[in-house]
Amino acid sequence: MESLKTIHAQTRIAYNLAAQKYYDLFHNEMNEKGYDRKLLDAFAGKFSRGAAILDAGCGPAGHVGRYLFDKGLQVVGLDISDECVELARKHNPDMCFEQGDLADLPFAADTFDGILAYYSIIDTPKIHQPVIFKEFRRALKPGGRLLAAVKAGDSEGYLQDPMGFKTKIWFALFSEDDIRNYFEQAGFRIEFMEKRNPYDFELQNERIFAIGEKSG
Repeated sequence: MESLKTIHAQTRIAYNLAAQKYYDLFHNEMNEKGYDRKLLDAFAGKFSRGAAILDAGCGPAGHVGRYLFDKGLQVVGLDISDECVELARKHNPDMCFEQGDLADLPFAADTFDGILAYYSIIDTPKIHQPVIFKEFRRALKPGGRLLAAVKAGDSEGYLQDPMGFKTKIWFALFSEDDIRNYFEQAGFRIEFMEKRNPYDFELQNERIFAIGEKSG
């Protein structure tokens, strides 16, 4: 297998190419996802107003982090793609966005009260997930919480020509046991884990959602 650095470099290339199309397809999707809005409402309710939240892998719309920002949380969006960051800034001029890699977060330890990883870990091979979760734990304050969302399944590998662009990107599906192990091995106490069926307009994989608290 290629190194994590090489795989994430390819992720950056792919999302730089697909950023505008991704924005066009998904920037309004929260309007049609009632389950997700309720979940994010519950997650937001765990923090006091003004709490610092990292939207890790925010994409070109920054729309999931925006949902929390509009509830009074101070959200910072992070994405590996320069084009995604540029579009997110353009469409959310009152929010903060930075370019960076989930495997090497450009933030000091104990910076955030919460981290949102909404389908952002799916571009990292399973063998390297402990690196990502270790970084999430490092960046969280004691007692901080992580919300992760992934697509369910057991396969992984390069997806060719994503969204019709002549490139490739790593795509991983996960089981509940996978996610539980990543959380627990990184030092999180799982507070919530649930599956939902896909909406008709989504890829037809079940979704897994988990929330964990930084322990120790």
